[in-house]
Amino acid sequence: MKLNYVQNGDCLIPDLILKEADVSPLGKYGRMRKAYIKEHQKALYAALSIKGELFRHCADNEAQARARLAEIIKSQMNTAGVTEALKTSDPLRWAGLMQTIRAQAEEVILQEIIFK
Repeated sequence: MKLNYVQNGDCLIPDLILKEADVSPLGKYGRMRKAYIKEHQKALYAALSIKGELFRHCADNEAQARARLAEIIKSQMNTAGVTEALKTSDPLRWAGLMQTIRAQAEEVILQEIIFK
């Protein structure tokens, strides 16, 4: 990549053109990934920021996390026997099981996708 420079007084300043940033908001997992790499992987954060790929990276992680979360929840529901029949017969037990399943799935998501 060749940089062009612009004379400004006695100094040469690089003529950088930034790509237009995506303004759509990141979801929960995208924001978590961004915060994690900003705090714990500073070189990756800087490289992605400079290339203009930080938002895309976080959005990709968001999509992966949501897809994996749905997959894990569905699998755990089958394993635990959480069904619509349980939902109608014992809604409190169903809600408790669903909260537990979701919490477990989110822990897996954090370890597999967000904090890698």
